Amino acid sequence: MAAFRYEAIDASGKRINGILEAESARAARVQLRDKGITLVDLSAARSAETQGGKGGRRGLPMTEMVMLTQQISTLLNAGLTLERALTAVVDQSENPRARQIVAGLRGRIMEGQSFAQALTDCGEVFPVIYRSLVHAGEQSGHLDTVMERLAEYLERRERMRKKVMLALAYPAVVTLVAFAVVTGLMTYVVPQVVAVFTDTHQSLPVLTRMLVALSRGMREWGLVAAALVALAGWLFARSLRMPGVRAAVHVRLLALPVLGRLLRAINTARMASTLSILVGSGVPLLAAMETARGLVTLVPMQEGLTEAMARVREGGGLARALAVCRQFPPVLIHLIGSGEASGTLAMMLDKAAHQQQEEVESRLATFTTLIEPLLILVMGGVVMTIVLAIMLPIIDMNQMVH
Repeated sequence: MAAFRYEAIDASGKRINGILEAESARAARVQLRDKGITLVDLSAARSAETQGGKGGRRGLPMTEMVMLTQQISTLLNAGLTLERALTAVVDQSENPRARQIVAGLRGRIMEGQSFAQALTDCGEVFPVIYRSLVHAGEQSGHLDTVMERLAEYLERRERMRKKVMLALAYPAVVTLVAFAVVTGLMTYVVPQVVAVFTDTHQSLPVLTRMLVALSRGMREWGLVAAALVALAGWLFARSLRMPGVRAAVHVRLLALPVLGRLLRAINTARMASTLSILVGSGVPLLAAMETARGLVTLVPMQEGLTEAMARVREGGGLARALAVCRQFPPVLIHLIGSGEASGTLAMMLDKAAHQQQEEVESRLATFTTLIEPLLILVMGGVVMTIVLAIMLPIIDMNQMVH
């Protein structure tokens, strides 16, 4: 079967276009005619987007990538050929983008390309580790096993990403709400209340005068300050593109008490998982380390892995090479050393990845446990200060009356 792109007019007179699979162009026309569609143009779907070529660089959501990989893995383990498995995925997929990509992969495989070559022709749709593992699976003849491990890896990675985002969502929402409440109090409520005391020509307490000055400043210069903050954020984001600045920022992030250990654990888990699945699939250690380095986001850890690669290339062990750079947790190094000594490096790397993922979950729990009461205390303190600044003149007036 081949893929065809069509432009047509449906029964309601609406112009539509899409992609379908058929044995021939004539069969494609018959399919469209049976659906009551008037064909305008029909051509072989050989464009970069349809075939997953380098022009179609828009990737898939990770959840869609996980589902697609799980489907292919299940079908391969059931004994289907790769071509039939991809055909079934095309029929089952509800995402038009995923359907186009898988149809393109199937077309290229039918043209004689390997699965890894077809994935490479998709540009940046599939990550490097995906293509590397598929290539290793085809070379070893165990593509079904490799796809199963790849599906598990992507699922664990997506689950960790969701946990991190969920842990950060609550503090972010609380902070935004608190900022909005304080801004409303300072720019609308405080001026209305303080105007009453100003008309009485009463001498206001120091705290109240400070609040009035801050409120006036926010009303007069608030938009300018917001613009300056946005500009500073934009300049900071641009400066992070400079290697030196990015490295300095990452060093300071890793030095933070709770956040630094959390970021180190996240990157360590990602690296260990990648190495485990690549080494276990028969990829050479140096090639696996090169792929893992691209998935590590912190510059000091990237540089440490680069130094470790140089030592491994000279004949040193992985555990000793990672220990010298002092960027990775001791538990990872001990487990790798045990795996090298016993010949079970892939299994020990997998254990290290699971241990680091558990530590990430523990750090996230600690982070959320600490940040929630801290945000509540800060917000309560700010609101209490505003209320106190408003109440002090009222108390003074009552004392003068008595």
